[in-house]
Amino acid sequence: MELRTASSPRDVKHYDTERLREEFLIDDLFTDDKVKMVYSHIDRIITGGAVPVTKALTLDAGEELRAEYFLERRELGIINIGGEGTVEVDGEVYELRTRDGLYVGRGSKSIKLSSKDCTKPAHFYFNSCPAHTAYPTVYIRPEDCVHQELGSQEQANSRTIRKYILPGQVQSCQLVMGMTTLNPGSVWNTMPCHTHDRRMEVYLYFDMPQDAFVVHLMGEGSETRHIIMRNEQAVISPSWSIHSGVGTQAYTFIWGMCGENQDFDDMDGIAMQDVK
Repeated sequence: MELRTASSPRDVKHYDTERLREEFLIDDLFTDDKVKMVYSHIDRIITGGAVPVTKALTLDAGEELRAEYFLERRELGIINIGGEGTVEVDGEVYELRTRDGLYVGRGSKSIKLSSKDCTKPAHFYFNSCPAHTAYPTVYIRPEDCVHQELGSQEQANSRTIRKYILPGQVQSCQLVMGMTTLNPGSVWNTMPCHTHDRRMEVYLYFDMPQDAFVVHLMGEGSETRHIIMRNEQAVISPSWSIHSGVGTQAYTFIWGMCGENQDFDDMDGIAMQDVK
């Protein structure tokens, strides 16, 4: 498990491209027959990816968590962005099509990930954060999720937001997850931009060809920086940072949040004329 410490906005102003990527970009999440995890000190979120091809993969606590098992003190959200696969939670098997999700509550001891077809393996993406109590495991289908149509073609930000894990739909302690899909011809996300000091966020960008990219905007509204994001790369967004992006074509991203509250609309907007 890779460890990342928190960064001050005063320091980030002086980071060059390499340092920004080193601190906030998460690459190589999806490698055959491996689980990759990045543990961030920002709200103690773990971001990970797993691609079971020739064998089942398990989520283990490792030395970093000082726990008997991965979800001893944590909860977990999984979304499959690859071929069909299964997640086995303490002996109960859940079949996940592409874009299906699963919430797994604190106290689940055994998490095993498998693919149905090794030629089209599942790509399991997950976020995990500390949890104070246990909630039931819930299988999530995108067609059942609360969704919103936002933006317009005129502003190049027509998109559909699907909320997978949030109060009123799937109960969790602090984890909130969902997926945003941009419609063809739209390239902007989360613009006008905002911050939310009460919680941090992680974005996973995908559904892009290899020659496409997203310019992910971060930093304070008056001191913006950017990171070039390729297909299936994730980026950590501290609570003080904006998290907007513009792509060379339409794309999809998964957002995961944790922190002080779960109020999706608790945002501090930044006026377009104030962005620098």
